[in-house]
Amino acid sequence: MPSQLSLPLWPQGQQLELPLISKLEQEVLAKHRIAMQADLQARVEAVAAEIAQRKAGCRCSECGKPMQNQGNKKSHVQTLLGLIGLRRAAFRCADCKLIRYPLDEALGLEAGFYSPALGRLLALIATLCTFVQGSEIAERLLGIKISPKGLWKVTQRLGEAAWKAMNDTAQRLADVRTAPDQAAPQDAPDVVVLGTDGCMLGMQRRSTRRHRADPTTPLPPLPPLPKQEGEGFRENKTGVLLLPAERTEPSAGRRSVVRRYLVSCLGSADEIFNLLWAKLLLLGWLGPQTVVVIVGDGAKWIWNRAELFPNRCEILDFWHAAEHAWDTARILFGTESRKTIEWATAVVDLLRAGKVEQVLALLERMKPRRASRSQQLLCEQAIAALLEYYTDNRTRMLYDQYLAKGYGIGSGAVESAHKQVTHARMRQAGMRWSQAGARRMLALRVLLLNDEWNALNSLVATAA
Repeated sequence: MPSQLSLPLWPQGQQLELPLISKLEQEVLAKHRIAMQADLQARVEAVAAEIAQRKAGCRCSECGKPMQNQGNKKSHVQTLLGLIGLRRAAFRCADCKLIRYPLDEALGLEAGFYSPALGRLLALIATLCTFVQGSEIAERLLGIKISPKGLWKVTQRLGEAAWKAMNDTAQRLADVRTAPDQAAPQDAPDVVVLGTDGCMLGMQRRSTRRHRADPTTPLPPLPPLPKQEGEGFRENKTGVLLLPAERTEPSAGRRSVVRRYLVSCLGSADEIFNLLWAKLLLLGWLGPQTVVVIVGDGAKWIWNRAELFPNRCEILDFWHAAEHAWDTARILFGTESRKTIEWATAVVDLLRAGKVEQVLALLERMKPRRASRSQQLLCEQAIAALLEYYTDNRTRMLYDQYLAKGYGIGSGAVESAHKQVTHARMRQAGMRWSQAGARRMLALRVLLLNDEWNALNSLVATAA
């Protein structure tokens, strides 16, 4: 029998030998990176020289008055090819105090130290993983050294630009509701499924951050925070849009969709429905004859805003309805009893068959008898709660009809959207978000998952 290894997989501190092909790759990359960096530097200097030859002055973008030349300022910008030096003329408006750099405007430079192309790649990395992991990945993949704090700043600027663009578009398209037929495409799909739900996101409870004047001196412990309702959590709302005709079944029992579009916000119910409305219009999915199938878990905020779509079909998520039946069965007959399984299964089968009226009649006839008064009261309250829940949603529980029309009866799409938008990046162990940081990251996650990342190229990142 072989002896157990007592050494680690590789000796600690020992430099591992790279394969020859890897060494050759690094040599070629280093050689051509230097040449490409020099070429880029020369092209930038040519643009600067062309701007300097122009005799026309620079005017203030606020008041339109001529601006005063403040001389040339030296600066640098980090690009995909390396660090590029800039010598740019600065112009200042005496009245507005505004400063303009014509070279920056000609090159399309944004706030911060990084070129737009590099900034979007860095933000893409940070959208997929934590800022600490992202700084290491950026060095390994791009050869760019950036601290987690620097990566955070790049992401905040682009996230703010993305969030503002989405919010402004939603507000602008909200006005179309007064005359939807004027903007509605005639080739819109017949049916669109809309699902929305909320999940909790951990939020920071301290309004300011502490900074150490001396990096070697540890900060004192923070005082405990007072208890408050919710304990620092806030609901993040996510919505999903898809076409029933594009549902597929890759394997037995496993369902998927060809495409779906997501929206998400750390805001009110009105905000998420504004985003959903705007997305439907931008996709061209909302026409005069389009039926909007709204799938929800029974939350009042969903049904109260469903009236936004006159031609709609409201569906209570079948699995939430079934879960309520099972919870009631456990209270009535015990957690693991045979009667619990039989009763809950019978109710769920009736619901799936669209026989909600039979279920309501069954609940109304039930008169449980228990030995103790407390158990009797608990059973009566459980039946009454289930009866009220099903009665309030009886018109949304015609599951046999929905299945026949191909609408679907579950909210699996929006539950999956929560995992992809929020859980995968923003609900890792110990994570807490500021309100601004959360909405910016949500905006970037939505762009990435909707395959719309290139939309960032039309936005300008400003100081967040």
